[in-house]
Amino acid sequence: MPEFLAWLEASALGHAMRGAGLWSYGVVNLVHILGVATLFGSVLALDLRLLGAWSRVPLASLAGPTVPLAAAGFCVAAPSGLCMLATNASEYIGNPFLLIKFPAIALALVNAAVLSFVPAWRNRATREATVGERRALAAFGGVSLAAWLTAVAAGRLIGYW
Repeated sequence: MPEFLAWLEASALGHAMRGAGLWSYGVVNLVHILGVATLFGSVLALDLRLLGAWSRVPLASLAGPTVPLAAAGFCVAAPSGLCMLATNASEYIGNPFLLIKFPAIALALVNAAVLSFVPAWRNRATREATVGERRALAAFGGVSLAAWLTAVAAGRLIGYW
């Protein structure tokens, strides 16, 4: 990890971020926050539904808008986060929260990828899930919620180490 952080800071992206002016980091940070808020807000609603909240709302109806919003939020948060990290990446060597955040994000993404192959998820628009399928969906929702909460919390704590 230290080698990657040193490389990232020395990269063209790192140089561009440091040379872009006083406001650049703040603007990129704002974009990152907006991306994370969009991602997490969408994931929170969907995960709570998977965990059993709002059971009268069809899963397909909630997933319809939240999944693309979550994907869009991630597509904004990831590159903006990389830009912020590249600015002074070597300062984060040994930061335990960075070592928590990235695996938590990876777990959340793997969880979402595996969920996309689960029959109850794939058939959410055509049929009601069985009790066993609802339990499985709840497990995916719980893992997702825990992983994203961990990533958000660790991300916030990175600056305090």
